[in-house]
Amino acid sequence: MDIQIERLRHAYVAPDLEARTVLDIDAWCAAAGEQVLLRGVSGSGKTTLLNILAGLLPPSVGTVRLGEHTLYTLRESERDRLRATTIGYIFQMHHLAPMLSTLENVEMPLVFGRTLRAGERRARARELLAAVGLSDFERHRPVQLSTGQRLRVAVARALAAQPNLVLADEPTAALDADAGEVVMDLLQATCHRYHATLIVASHDPALATRFDRIVDLYNGGLHAAALPMTV
Repeated sequence: MDIQIERLRHAYVAPDLEARTVLDIDAWCAAAGEQVLLRGVSGSGKTTLLNILAGLLPPSVGTVRLGEHTLYTLRESERDRLRATTIGYIFQMHHLAPMLSTLENVEMPLVFGRTLRAGERRARARELLAAVGLSDFERHRPVQLSTGQRLRVAVARALAAQPNLVLADEPTAALDADAGEVVMDLLQATCHRYHATLIVASHDPALATRFDRIVDLYNGGLHAAALPMTV
């Protein structure tokens, strides 16, 4: 799924009631199947941009196109349907459903998408849990998992519906180096297999060698990276 952003601005009201602009992007695009590393220091607006691309946060002004869809001309119910069927989002805070088991959390996008039978949904969820090393935890609830384990469940859930666009917000932040390699291998290989666009937001310098395209977010704008970022 290709992405096109035009004249996008987003501001929020700070505690002192002054409007602060966090994003100011004249134009930016990513091709279908492209894998992009979005870098920026904490507070630079990475999560805000991902939320806008996911259809969760209408920008103050501007146009966001995902494939043939102009995102914020759609009704909220239409955006929800688009997100359920074509977008996988790995939230920084995971946002797993606390009342569901690990297996049920991974199945959830497939239930919303209504494209597979129950047995097929269960088989795919188990396959993805195995890929992230959590086959022995399918009956656990999120509260029974470590932070790193919850992140791995979130990665499996984001990939369950074989989405056209995968957005990942700091996907290695809670992981050790080996687990981070496993997660990134799975993300990149799965997106490559299904020609899905992948946008990874991170300030982890170890990820730079994994991406052919890196963009830095600072002063509200997106800039092609010239040098590896130091943190």
